[in-house]
Amino acid sequence: MDDSSSTIATIDHDAHQLIRTKPDFKALPPVYVLAAHLSINEQHEAEDALSHGGASLTYDIHEARLVLGNISRPKRAKSELQWKGVRVEDVNDKPSAENPISSLDPEDRGPARKRKRLGDRDDDLSKRNVGVVIDDLSTTDDEQESSDVTSSNTRAAKDTPPSPSLSGSPTDRVMVIKLDWLNDSLSAGRVLPLEPYSIYTGRVVPLEEPATNHPAAMKVNGMKSFTSNKSTDIEETLPRGIMERAKADPKPTVNRYIKRDRIKDAANKDFVGKSFSSSTQAAGQPSSQHITRPTHLLHQTTSEHDEVASSALPPMPDWVRENKIYACERATPLTSPNEAFICQLRKIKLARLLTLDEIGVRAYSSSIASLAAYPYPIQSTREILALPSCDQKIAHLFREYQTNNGELQAVADLEADPALKVLREFYEIWGVGAKTAREFYYDKGWRDLDDIVEHGWKSLSRVQQIGLKYYDEFMLKIPRAEVESIAATITKHACLVTDDGIESILVGGYRRGKSESGDVDLILSHRNPAKTHNLVSLVVKSLEKSHWITHTLTLNLTNSKRNQEPLPINNSASPGGHGFDTLDKALVVWQDWPSKAADLKADPNAKNPNVHRRVDIIVSPWRTVGCAVAGWTSGTTFQRDLRRYVKRVKGWKFDSSGVRQRGTGDWIDLEGWRDMKTRCRDWKEAERRVFEGMGLVYREPWNRCTG
Repeated sequence: MDDSSSTIATIDHDAHQLIRTKPDFKALPPVYVLAAHLSINEQHEAEDALSHGGASLTYDIHEARLVLGNISRPKRAKSELQWKGVRVEDVNDKPSAENPISSLDPEDRGPARKRKRLGDRDDDLSKRNVGVVIDDLSTTDDEQESSDVTSSNTRAAKDTPPSPSLSGSPTDRVMVIKLDWLNDSLSAGRVLPLEPYSIYTGRVVPLEEPATNHPAAMKVNGMKSFTSNKSTDIEETLPRGIMERAKADPKPTVNRYIKRDRIKDAANKDFVGKSFSSSTQAAGQPSSQHITRPTHLLHQTTSEHDEVASSALPPMPDWVRENKIYACERATPLTSPNEAFICQLRKIKLARLLTLDEIGVRAYSSSIASLAAYPYPIQSTREILALPSCDQKIAHLFREYQTNNGELQAVADLEADPALKVLREFYEIWGVGAKTAREFYYDKGWRDLDDIVEHGWKSLSRVQQIGLKYYDEFMLKIPRAEVESIAATITKHACLVTDDGIESILVGGYRRGKSESGDVDLILSHRNPAKTHNLVSLVVKSLEKSHWITHTLTLNLTNSKRNQEPLPINNSASPGGHGFDTLDKALVVWQDWPSKAADLKADPNAKNPNVHRRVDIIVSPWRTVGCAVAGWTSGTTFQRDLRRYVKRVKGWKFDSSGVRQRGTGDWIDLEGWRDMKTRCRDWKEAERRVFEGMGLVYREPWNRCTG
């Protein structure tokens, strides 16, 4: 063998020895790997590296004194602990020689949050900055000395590897450090000092002890999280004597830090079994938050019985006496005398929606619709129980609402919960539903809109990117005058691409009488079927050319592709539809600029100063325009019950594109389109015929406000 071959063999041997060298993590306390900003594979790689090094890996953050996570800011590290139900207070907020890293918090000196893309994130785990939570006194004097000279004398540090020693440190302290510590330790083949990678140090506050450093944060810190330890919840609810006797019983010895099977969707079960209803608590007693509460039976006192005997219920409406369970069988006005209580129930319904409790959403929707239709201010639980779709749970909530000055503990708990706060914010992004919001929070580990921009922009759909880009603008309501102006412009362009026979109908919240709308819903129709074929694409192109539309998010020509025939019975899918029909439609972003000519004359480089709006343009053939107007005008629960009523009472299938017989799939002409003599004179008459054909009393648009 020549000298070059010998040299190569020596190098390969040394490299092989270096690769085989593994740091010994046995001296570390229980370690927890935070999933924030890490993919499943990246999280597992970090856990495997620690486990192979002999670390005591735990999957319960309450047991950990060392927590790894993809974070780099002290405030964010503290927030992550609180989101996981770990209450902490700062140990050392001021920069010092012992803790210089605390002065580097960008949140303490930087501007307010911004939603600017910060660049592509590197998927290589070794290049990530990930935080570790550990005791601030966990290093020995040798480690501190080594950390001070690491940058200037790396070779000396490698020759004398210090190992963190946590045996003498307080057990209630946690410290945040970067993932570089783990990666550098793996590269060096030894456990490096912790201090150079430090981000945050905190003291764990027991549940019975209030945090003292930050009074403003006491309410959040004092709240028990949905992810809190179940055994702690049980212990707090049982009598102390029982718990003391149970603790005295001998228990088998179990290693709490052995590696267990990973369950990817475990976080999605945070809200399973939560009732979101609460019992009335004694004055001065702290609320027991985020635990499952059963629906309580109503308890009546002697004075309540005397009140019942001395006063009768107000005269019940016909729909109450006849137990009409469908919202389409009664009038629901825009404003209700019980609006304050209904508002509280809507918040609980939203929480059910965000936790994917479909049954709970439907139940609360029905109860809210029934309460909204009731014409009197509710005085007693007897009235609640008399209403269709209102059971003892709603009556109990009303009793609490009465006794607690219009407040519900369940609503207070939900509004204070940090997870639901984030889910609500994500859910309000246009193009993001409840399921996707939960994926963002649990699977991706995102906690605010900046996280989505920084870590997930490329993974978003185009609709979601636009929804995030104009998040603040889309949250603004649209006044009625502006809705009318937008509709007039669209109608003008529709006439330009066809003729003056175009008829436009403003529907949605505007037609129900709302003073402000979240978006603009406009139906276009023409008595000549040939004029509505492919009309939506022609209108959108004309509006884009005139710069009224800045983004076309969805353009559906489903109805034109099937030659404007009603949707077949066996086609249960709604490809790209709005959720309840397959009419041709375009969902666009609109930006008004009435002073464009004057602004450009004054400044050729002027930009449009107006906000972006959401606009839905729907095209309906004339022969089913009544169904389209009825569907798109009515409130959500009214629409749902209209379909349920027609299915169960008539055996038909209804949506905004027409009515069909379920048995044969034949189209049912409720609007009299086939006969020229009986054909509807206008779309208003067509809508009335739809109600009459279904055997329902026609309800004016402002009486379909079920929400």
